[in-house]
Amino acid sequence: MSPMLTLLISLVILNYLVESLIKILNYRESKKPLHPTLANLYSESEYRRSLQYSQANFALSIINSTYSIIIMIVALAAGLFGKVDSFVRERIQSEILIAILFFAIIGLVSDLLDLPFDIYGTFVVESKFGFNKTTPATFLFDKMKGYLLAGGIGGALLALIIFIYQETGGAFWFLGWLLLSLFSLVMFMFGTTLILPLFNKLKPLEEGELKEEILKYCAKEGYSIGRLFVMDASKRSSKANAFFAGLGKSKTIVLFDTLIEKLSTREIMAVLAHEIGHYKRKHTLFGFVLSITQSLAIFAVLGWALRFPELSTALGSDVKSFHLSILAFFIIFSPLSFALDLITNSISRRNEYEADQFAKETYDGEPLKSGLITIATDSLANLSPHPLAVKVYATHPPLLQRLTALD
Repeated sequence: MSPMLTLLISLVILNYLVESLIKILNYRESKKPLHPTLANLYSESEYRRSLQYSQANFALSIINSTYSIIIMIVALAAGLFGKVDSFVRERIQSEILIAILFFAIIGLVSDLLDLPFDIYGTFVVESKFGFNKTTPATFLFDKMKGYLLAGGIGGALLALIIFIYQETGGAFWFLGWLLLSLFSLVMFMFGTTLILPLFNKLKPLEEGELKEEILKYCAKEGYSIGRLFVMDASKRSSKANAFFAGLGKSKTIVLFDTLIEKLSTREIMAVLAHEIGHYKRKHTLFGFVLSITQSLAIFAVLGWALRFPELSTALGSDVKSFHLSILAFFIIFSPLSFALDLITNSISRRNEYEADQFAKETYDGEPLKSGLITIATDSLANLSPHPLAVKVYATHPPLLQRLTALD
């Protein structure tokens, strides 16, 4: 076994062990008595259901990740990625087509191996606790549309990136980053109206009390309403949410129909004020700039790493190839990616506090608090996550901390 292959397998195992430890700590923390501020949010029966829901998701996650790590180690040790590369090379000459077909095979096989867990999570766990609204037909069509999008958009992007790599050599890292940044900008500005409608129906908010309140609030705050949609989230899940996307004239707020169903008008207004707070405080713009800045750093390191043929040979190939090198690179990059996630998630949690304060200052903190409580308890959320799990994975602060900050 080569030193590079040993490093790849070691990093895969290390990543699995760290993630498993955090999951175990988080699950154990969820079983501790709730903080007095939260203790009365669940009835005794609902609290038991929340614990059962946490247990079911924890068990599924541990089994899934263990299954995945075993397959990954076997694939690395047996040189299966190199064998797939050889299989494709025997039939195709173009390096661009070889890479596209290689990733198509790897992606499809990976998704099919995870399919039993997706089905169990959706149709057993989520259904058992009353959240799933997805029909088998919707599940299947979502998969097919996902494959088509990945093949069409992902394949085109990959082809352009490899073409740039072949034609520019040393300048690849910057030009490749520039291409990806332009694509990200298009998705950031217009993804909600270009991609989301392929999966969900978006319709303008109907006339009525809620819309009148929204228009009045936006006029007071000098916020041009932009596009305000209601999404039929209830076709897949009963959980409630809302989100903000885009900038300038493309800015869009999407309210889940489940949110409108479960929250009062004042609570919905407070949630919407929170989303507008993200725009007013320039969180969305800063998040996009941070994302492409991180991508620049990653592409710069990738451009340097691609010079080493050991990345390809470690995966079982005798030929230096762009796609195998990328696959090996992102395994090696995982510790740095972990560190970057710590930073971006910390910034995201800070932004959530600022958006909460904006809603409190410009509308009212009390309906925001009650709305957050309803969203959390209705989805049987873990109200006492482990601090380490929050730091590593959480983009939003725990409910207790948000309520405390609003007070």
